[in-house]
Amino acid sequence: MSVSRRFAQVDVFTAVPLMGNPVAVVLDGAGLSTEQMQAMAAWTNLSETTFVLLPTNSEADYRVRIFTPKAELPFAGHPTLGTAHAVIEAGIAVPKDGRLVQECAVGLVELTVGADRLSFRLPRYALTELSDPEATAWINAPVKGAAQAVDVGPVWLVAEVDGVSALENLAHDEARLAAYYVPKGWTGATLYAADGDRVVVRSFAPGDGIPEDPVCGSGNGAAAAFRLTAGQVSDGDSYRASQGRQVGRDGWIDVRFEGATIHIGGQCVTVLRGSAAI
Repeated sequence: MSVSRRFAQVDVFTAVPLMGNPVAVVLDGAGLSTEQMQAMAAWTNLSETTFVLLPTNSEADYRVRIFTPKAELPFAGHPTLGTAHAVIEAGIAVPKDGRLVQECAVGLVELTVGADRLSFRLPRYALTELSDPEATAWINAPVKGAAQAVDVGPVWLVAEVDGVSALENLAHDEARLAAYYVPKGWTGATLYAADGDRVVVRSFAPGDGIPEDPVCGSGNGAAAAFRLTAGQVSDGDSYRASQGRQVGRDGWIDVRFEGATIHIGGQCVTVLRGSAAI
Protein backbone atom coordinates (compact mmCIF):
# COMPACT_ATOMS: atom_id res chain seq x y z
CA MET A 1 0.00 0.00 0.00
CA SER A 2 1.41 3.38 -1.02
CA VAL A 3 1.90 6.25 1.43
CA SER A 4 1.78 9.96 0.62
CA ARG A 5 5.22 11.38 1.30
CA ARG A 6 6.40 14.98 1.12
CA PHE A 7 8.40 15.57 -2.03
CA ALA A 8 10.47 18.39 -3.52
CA GLN A 9 12.51 18.81 -6.66
CA VAL A 10 15.34 21.27 -6.22
CA ASP A 11 17.51 22.85 -8.92
CA VAL A 12 21.09 23.06 -7.63
CA PHE A 13 23.97 25.38 -8.54
CA THR A 14 21.59 28.01 -9.87
CA ALA A 15 19.09 30.61 -8.65
CA VAL A 16 17.17 30.34 -11.95
CA PRO A 17 14.69 27.45 -12.19
CA LEU A 18 15.50 24.87 -14.88
CA MET A 19 19.09 26.05 -15.36
CA GLY A 20 20.93 23.92 -12.78
CA ASN A 21 20.99 20.23 -11.87
CA PRO A 22 17.73 18.90 -10.39
CA VAL A 23 17.57 16.47 -7.49
CA ALA A 24 14.39 14.75 -6.35
CA VAL A 25 14.03 14.74 -2.56
CA VAL A 26 11.62 12.43 -0.73
CA LEU A 27 11.38 14.18 2.62
CA ASP A 28 9.66 11.29 4.44
CA GLY A 29 11.79 8.28 3.58
CA ALA A 30 11.04 6.21 6.70
CA GLY A 31 9.61 2.77 5.97
CA LEU A 32 10.85 2.54 2.39
CA SER A 33 12.99 -0.44 1.46
CA THR A 34 16.20 -0.13 -0.51
CA GLU A 35 14.37 -1.70 -3.45
CA GLN A 36 11.59 0.91 -3.28
CA MET A 37 14.11 3.73 -3.10
CA GLN A 38 15.99 2.38 -6.10
CA ALA A 39 12.75 1.98 -8.05
CA MET A 40 11.80 5.58 -7.26
CA ALA A 41 15.21 6.79 -8.42
CA ALA A 42 14.87 4.85 -11.66
CA TRP A 43 11.39 6.34 -12.15
CA THR A 44 12.43 9.97 -11.61
CA ASN A 45 15.29 9.29 -14.06
CA LEU A 46 17.31 12.18 -12.62
CA SER A 47 21.02 11.84 -11.96
CA GLU A 48 20.14 11.48 -8.25
CA THR A 49 17.13 11.03 -5.97
CA THR A 50 17.49 11.31 -2.19
CA PHE A 51 15.53 10.03 0.79
CA VAL A 52 15.55 11.87 4.12
CA LEU A 53 15.58 9.77 7.30
CA LEU A 54 16.12 10.22 11.00
CA PRO A 55 19.83 10.32 11.88
CA THR A 56 21.53 7.44 13.63
CA ASN A 57 24.42 9.67 14.74
CA SER A 58 23.61 12.18 17.48
CA GLU A 59 25.84 14.78 15.83
CA ALA A 60 23.76 14.80 12.64
CA ASP A 61 20.66 16.88 11.93
CA TYR A 62 19.26 14.33 9.45
CA ARG A 63 20.30 11.28 7.42
CA VAL A 64 20.08 10.89 3.66
CA ARG A 65 20.37 8.01 1.20
CA ILE A 66 21.36 8.92 -2.34
CA PHE A 67 20.49 6.93 -5.47
CA THR A 68 21.25 7.24 -9.18
CA PRO A 69 18.82 5.49 -11.54
CA LYS A 70 20.95 2.36 -11.17
CA ALA A 71 22.79 2.36 -7.83
CA GLU A 72 23.16 3.87 -4.37
CA LEU A 73 25.99 6.35 -3.79
CA PRO A 74 27.91 6.86 -0.54
CA PHE A 75 28.00 10.62 -1.17
CA ALA A 76 27.21 13.11 -3.93
CA GLY A 77 27.55 16.87 -4.10
CA HIS A 78 24.50 18.41 -5.72
CA PRO A 79 22.15 16.02 -3.85
CA THR A 80 23.78 17.11 -0.58
CA LEU A 81 23.10 20.79 -1.30
CA GLY A 82 19.63 20.20 -2.75
CA THR A 83 18.57 17.97 0.13
CA ALA A 84 19.81 20.48 2.70
CA HIS A 85 17.87 23.22 0.92
CA ALA A 86 14.69 21.10 0.95
CA VAL A 87 15.15 20.02 4.58
CA ILE A 88 15.50 23.65 5.71
CA GLU A 89 12.45 24.74 3.70
CA ALA A 90 10.39 21.88 5.13
CA GLY A 91 11.41 22.69 8.71
CA ILE A 92 12.94 19.25 9.24
CA ALA A 93 16.21 20.78 10.44
CA VAL A 94 17.20 24.26 11.54
CA PRO A 95 20.78 25.50 11.00
CA LYS A 96 22.70 26.19 14.19
CA ASP A 97 25.13 29.10 13.87
CA GLY A 98 24.85 28.75 10.09
CA ARG A 99 25.71 25.03 10.16
CA LEU A 100 24.00 21.74 9.36
CA VAL A 101 25.40 18.22 9.62
CA GLN A 102 24.23 15.57 7.16
CA GLU A 103 24.68 11.87 7.81
CA CYS A 104 25.15 9.67 4.73
CA ALA A 105 26.96 6.46 3.84
CA VAL A 106 30.35 8.19 3.68
CA GLY A 107 29.85 9.57 7.22
CA LEU A 108 29.09 13.07 8.48
CA VAL A 109 29.15 15.97 6.04
CA GLU A 110 29.34 19.54 7.35
CA LEU A 111 27.31 22.21 5.54
CA THR A 112 27.51 25.98 5.82
CA VAL A 113 24.24 27.86 5.28
CA GLY A 114 24.64 31.39 3.95
CA ALA A 115 22.16 34.10 3.09
CA ASP A 116 21.60 32.89 -0.47
CA ARG A 117 23.69 29.74 -0.90
CA LEU A 118 24.95 26.59 0.79
CA SER A 119 28.29 24.82 0.76
CA PHE A 120 29.62 21.51 2.02
CA ARG A 121 33.01 20.45 3.25
CA LEU A 122 34.27 17.67 1.00
CA PRO A 123 34.33 14.74 3.43
CA ARG A 124 37.46 13.12 1.99
CA TYR A 125 39.67 12.85 -1.06
CA ALA A 126 42.47 10.58 -2.19
CA LEU A 127 44.19 10.54 -5.58
CA THR A 128 45.78 7.71 -7.58
CA GLU A 129 47.66 8.48 -10.78
CA LEU A 130 46.47 6.53 -13.83
CA SER A 131 49.31 5.40 -16.10
CA ASP A 132 47.08 3.29 -18.37
CA PRO A 133 46.69 5.19 -21.68
CA GLU A 134 43.13 3.86 -21.89
CA ALA A 135 42.23 6.22 -19.04
CA THR A 136 42.17 9.12 -21.50
CA ALA A 137 41.91 7.31 -24.86
CA TRP A 138 38.16 8.09 -24.93
CA ILE A 139 38.88 11.85 -25.02
CA ASN A 140 39.32 13.40 -28.46
CA ALA A 141 41.15 16.46 -27.13
CA PRO A 142 44.64 17.26 -25.79
CA VAL A 143 45.12 16.32 -22.12
CA LYS A 144 47.63 17.98 -19.80
CA GLY A 145 49.58 15.55 -17.62
CA ALA A 146 48.30 12.28 -16.19
CA ALA A 147 44.72 11.48 -15.28
CA GLN A 148 43.91 10.65 -11.67
CA ALA A 149 41.35 8.44 -9.95
CA VAL A 150 39.98 10.77 -7.26
CA ASP A 151 38.04 9.19 -4.40
CA VAL A 152 35.66 11.70 -2.79
CA GLY A 153 33.18 9.00 -1.71
CA PRO A 154 32.29 8.30 -5.32
CA VAL A 155 35.42 7.80 -7.43
CA TRP A 156 35.90 10.03 -10.47
CA LEU A 157 38.42 9.73 -13.26
CA VAL A 158 39.71 13.31 -13.48
CA ALA A 159 41.80 14.84 -16.25
CA GLU A 160 42.73 18.36 -17.31
CA VAL A 161 41.94 19.24 -20.92
CA ASP A 162 44.32 21.70 -22.55
CA GLY A 163 42.13 24.76 -23.10
CA VAL A 164 38.56 25.76 -22.34
CA SER A 165 37.60 25.80 -26.01
CA ALA A 166 38.84 22.21 -26.45
CA LEU A 167 36.74 21.10 -23.47
CA GLU A 168 33.63 22.99 -24.56
CA ASN A 169 33.81 21.40 -28.02
CA LEU A 170 34.93 18.00 -26.79
CA ALA A 171 34.21 14.85 -28.77
CA HIS A 172 34.39 11.65 -26.75
CA ASP A 173 33.66 7.94 -26.94
CA GLU A 174 31.00 7.07 -24.34
CA ALA A 175 31.28 3.32 -24.85
CA ARG A 176 35.05 3.35 -24.43
CA LEU A 177 34.77 5.45 -21.28
CA ALA A 178 32.13 3.15 -19.77
CA ALA A 179 34.20 0.07 -20.63
CA TYR A 180 37.13 1.58 -18.72
CA TYR A 181 35.50 2.84 -15.52
CA VAL A 182 32.43 0.65 -14.93
CA PRO A 183 34.38 -2.59 -14.17
CA LYS A 184 36.33 -0.64 -11.56
CA GLY A 185 33.16 0.41 -9.74
CA TRP A 186 33.83 4.11 -10.31
CA THR A 187 31.18 6.80 -10.81
CA GLY A 188 32.37 8.32 -14.09
CA ALA A 189 34.75 10.94 -15.45
CA THR A 190 35.13 14.65 -14.77
CA LEU A 191 37.17 16.86 -17.08
CA TYR A 192 38.14 20.45 -16.46
CA ALA A 193 40.02 23.24 -18.21
CA ALA A 194 41.27 26.56 -16.90
CA ASP A 195 42.18 29.68 -18.85
CA GLY A 196 43.27 32.29 -16.31
CA ASP A 197 40.42 32.77 -13.84
CA ARG A 198 37.96 30.92 -16.06
CA VAL A 199 37.33 27.29 -15.05
CA VAL A 200 34.97 25.01 -16.99
CA VAL A 201 33.98 21.49 -15.92
CA ARG A 202 32.17 18.60 -17.62
CA SER A 203 31.17 15.28 -16.02
CA PHE A 204 30.16 12.02 -17.72
CA ALA A 205 28.66 8.83 -16.29
CA PRO A 206 27.27 6.89 -19.27
CA GLY A 207 27.53 3.57 -17.44
CA ASP A 208 24.89 4.82 -14.97
CA GLY A 209 22.60 6.11 -17.69
CA ILE A 210 23.89 9.70 -17.35
CA PRO A 211 25.61 10.65 -20.62
CA GLU A 212 26.48 14.05 -19.16
CA ASP A 213 25.72 15.31 -15.65
CA PRO A 214 24.45 18.91 -15.95
CA VAL A 215 26.27 20.27 -12.87
CA CYS A 216 28.15 17.91 -10.58
CA GLY A 217 29.14 18.73 -7.00
CA SER A 218 31.29 15.68 -6.28
CA GLY A 219 32.86 15.93 -9.73
CA ASN A 220 33.82 19.54 -9.03
CA GLY A 221 35.13 18.45 -5.63
CA ALA A 222 37.28 15.83 -7.34
CA ALA A 223 38.56 18.40 -9.85
CA ALA A 224 39.34 20.78 -6.97
CA ALA A 225 41.30 18.04 -5.18
CA PHE A 226 43.20 17.38 -8.43
CA ARG A 227 44.03 21.08 -8.78
CA LEU A 228 45.07 21.45 -5.13
CA THR A 229 47.31 18.38 -5.24
CA ALA A 230 48.86 19.59 -8.52
CA GLY A 231 49.71 22.97 -6.97
CA GLN A 232 47.39 24.90 -9.30
CA VAL A 233 45.61 26.37 -6.25
CA SER A 234 46.53 26.72 -2.59
CA ASP A 235 45.29 27.59 0.89
CA GLY A 236 43.04 30.65 0.85
CA ASP A 237 42.28 30.47 -2.88
CA SER A 238 38.80 30.33 -4.34
CA TYR A 239 37.25 30.20 -7.78
CA ARG A 240 33.89 29.81 -9.50
CA ALA A 241 33.51 27.04 -12.09
CA SER A 242 30.98 26.90 -14.91
CA GLN A 243 29.23 23.70 -15.96
CA GLY A 244 26.22 22.58 -17.97
CA ARG A 245 26.07 24.76 -21.06
CA GLN A 246 26.57 21.79 -23.39
CA VAL A 247 23.27 20.36 -22.12
CA GLY A 248 21.32 23.63 -21.97
CA ARG A 249 22.05 24.55 -18.34
CA ASP A 250 24.05 27.35 -16.71
CA GLY A 251 25.43 26.09 -13.41
CA TRP A 252 27.96 27.87 -11.21
CA ILE A 253 30.00 26.13 -8.53
CA ASP A 254 31.86 28.00 -5.79
CA VAL A 255 35.11 26.33 -4.72
CA ARG A 256 37.08 27.45 -1.67
CA PHE A 257 40.27 26.10 -0.02
CA GLU A 258 41.16 26.22 3.69
CA GLY A 259 44.49 24.45 4.04
CA ALA A 260 43.81 20.95 2.75
CA THR A 261 40.05 21.36 3.21
CA ILE A 262 37.85 21.87 0.17
CA HIS A 263 34.44 23.57 0.26
CA ILE A 264 31.95 23.24 -2.62
CA GLY A 265 28.91 25.52 -2.77
CA GLY A 266 26.24 27.19 -4.80
CA GLN A 267 22.70 28.44 -4.92
CA CYS A 268 19.54 26.31 -4.91
CA VAL A 269 15.93 26.89 -5.92
CA THR A 270 12.89 24.66 -5.37
CA VAL A 271 11.00 24.00 -8.61
CA LEU A 272 8.43 21.43 -7.44
CA ARG A 273 6.71 20.82 -4.11
CA GLY A 274 4.08 18.20 -3.41
CA SER A 275 3.76 14.58 -2.45
CA ALA A 276 4.89 11.24 -3.80
CA ALA A 277 2.65 8.18 -3.41
CA ILE A 278 5.14 5.37 -2.76
